[in-house]
Amino acid sequence: MRKIAILSFCFLVFCPVAAPQAQSQAKKIQTLIITGQNGHDWRGTTPMLRKILEDTGLFEVRVTEDFRGASEETLRPYDLVVLNYFERRMPEWWWGARAENALLSWLRSGKGLVMYHFSTAAFAGWDEYEKLSGGNWRPNQGHHSPAHDFTVDIKDVDHPITQGLKSSFAVTNDELYANLKWQPEGTYRVLATAWDDHSLYKNPRQPTPGKGIHQPMLWTLDYGQGRVFATALGHAPENLNNKGFQVTYARGAEWAATGKVTQPVAAEMAK
Repeated sequence: MRKIAILSFCFLVFCPVAAPQAQSQAKKIQTLIITGQNGHDWRGTTPMLRKILEDTGLFEVRVTEDFRGASEETLRPYDLVVLNYFERRMPEWWWGARAENALLSWLRSGKGLVMYHFSTAAFAGWDEYEKLSGGNWRPNQGHHSPAHDFTVDIKDVDHPITQGLKSSFAVTNDELYANLKWQPEGTYRVLATAWDDHSLYKNPRQPTPGKGIHQPMLWTLDYGQGRVFATALGHAPENLNNKGFQVTYARGAEWAATGKVTQPVAAEMAK
């Protein structure tokens, strides 16, 4: 009996209890989706934007529908912000100086931002927002032909987001953004484009010279120490089911948050 007791004591001392599973898992990318106003279906797209990220196993995502009055303390826990927001040209739906400056400071410090689709249209007159956007939809600068099927062509195969992807992918019945207001050349990096067929415009209100032109669909830029990934794709919830959108969005989000991409390329998107 004494021998059994001694053996049991030795087992407890020299065989440590396994660490809880949560401690053994890599820390997930803490992500905040800012939404609550948009000219598009933010109620339909936001859950899908969240699910695409969470399905990778790399992100832990929360959503706020009212960022007004937020502070640096609000953003401190997060590595990544996803913008699905457009204030509809309503002054009361701007976030206010404290929240706006908090976002800029947070991003400059080395964090990541994803600009999704019509967020490019937000906050006309906020110069710093335009600088961190790369390209923006502005009055008389930004339009699209009727939603249609088109092909997205990868132009930069060396960026971590697009590395290993096939040279192009098809999208169905999406909006092809064109004629945006762009920051100076060299301040942003175009990853992918699509051919804007000018014959599709029936009554164009902005210049559409010639047969068409390649327009940026995916791009990146640095803002201070921070990183921004922008996608013009994904107009409606059904467009977010597109594999090309899902892969580039998730890879872009990881790159924005960490500066690298660890996700394997899905078979249907691989070279």
